[in-house]
Amino acid sequence: MTDQTLAHKLLKNQVFRFVLSAGTGALVDVSAFHLFYHNIFESKTYQVLSLTLGNYTVSLAISFFLGVIVNFLITRYVVFNESKSKPSKQFIRFISVAIVGYFANWSIVKLFILKLNFDPDAARVIAICSLFFASYFIHKMFSFSLSLRHAA
Repeated sequence: MTDQTLAHKLLKNQVFRFVLSAGTGALVDVSAFHLFYHNIFESKTYQVLSLTLGNYTVSLAISFFLGVIVNFLITRYVVFNESKSKPSKQFIRFISVAIVGYFANWSIVKLFILKLNFDPDAARVIAICSLFFASYFIHKMFSFSLSLRHAA
């Protein structure tokens, strides 16, 4: 099998395209998290409304949603482009799943940083990886209203 044939087969595979989409979103997320955590939000805590939030929480909130926007656009136009749902409906569903995912990510990041003394960047990567497969199935069935039968 030639490299071109392999690349063509991989790009036709929906799961592989989702890996690329999620990977790109994750790269944006992790890069932004690192930038915000280490360079922009230098204080340990911040007052937001009446809440005291840790640096990692503020950094995660911003970086996560930057990654979600990138991930949605690629997922909509490259991965699940056969979906017949309205783009606005897809986006609302995608964001709804992302909000649940945010709190799952936040819980994992918080656990790894505060309880297990992990490096914040490593904690962020672990959180992303631990939720990847659930994300594929939820977005395929819920966000884009597609059957699980056509994964390739």
